[in-house]
Amino acid sequence: MSAETGADVVDRLAMATALAQARRAAAQGDVPVGCVIVGADGTLLAEACNEREHAADPTAHAEIVALRRAARRQGHWRMVDATLYVTLEPCAMCAGALVNARVARVVWGADDPKWGGVVSQYAIGVDGKLNHTFGYTAGLMAQESVALLQGFFAIRRRAQKA
Repeated sequence: MSAETGADVVDRLAMATALAQARRAAAQGDVPVGCVIVGADGTLLAEACNEREHAADPTAHAEIVALRRAARRQGHWRMVDATLYVTLEPCAMCAGALVNARVARVVWGADDPKWGGVVSQYAIGVDGKLNHTFGYTAGLMAQESVALLQGFFAIRRRAQKA
């Protein structure tokens, strides 16, 4: 068994916060996706959850909401040296926003084989075709992320049948 590094601990703590945000989204009737942005020095820049239903906004994905909050907090749009943690692989829209924000690294829980914009369907931000690339780590606390999503959609399906 190997010991966790300081970076591993930060990653797990940040993802645990993102999972708490995902649970908040589910409680509000939205797809349970949560996001946290951490600066290079470990400062929490923003946290958010999906707000599409609450805000009646198709762009209110957790990543977009968090990027907006972090930019306001910093007073500028560049997230250079920041790491974004999200419970589900970013979609194409969100991956494009991460490129535009110059995020250094993206960490996610569950892969999204249907909509994933970083590795599952597209390679936005990682294939070098755009003006910025970011590093990524997939699968951190994936079981927890998948369980939240599966539970949410199981409840939705049961409600539709009733």
